[in-house]
Amino acid sequence: QGQLLESGGGLVQPGGSLRLSCRNSIMIFSVTQMGWYRQAPGKQRELVARITGGGSTNYADFVKGRFTISRDNSKNTVYLQMDSLKPEDTAVYYCNFYPALSGSWGQGTQVTVSS
Repeated sequence: QGQLLESGGGLVQPGGSLRLSCRNSIMIFSVTQMGWYRQAPGKQRELVARITGGGSTNYADFVKGRFTISRDNSKNTVYLQMDSLKPEDTAVYYCNFYPALSGSWGQGTQVTVSS
């Protein structure tokens, strides 16, 4: 399955932007559907966006028009461009396959939106 390594989180003001990256270190990546998920304190983990190997995308309603998922198969990497961030976007963001594989959760990357 490979190891999933997320990066790019941080502290940003409301209305700001961040770009998250997730690299799969081993698995053949290009045909794999990937997803970005998030978990806020006290809440269950939820799907944010997903992308097929061919680049078709799907978004949760709460990020439509603000977030963009993309991938670079030559780099085994999937990205999440987050614009117009809101305080309610504060969470730990994870990438995983879609559907998610229980043994493939990484440490995630913290995104905090606060003034």
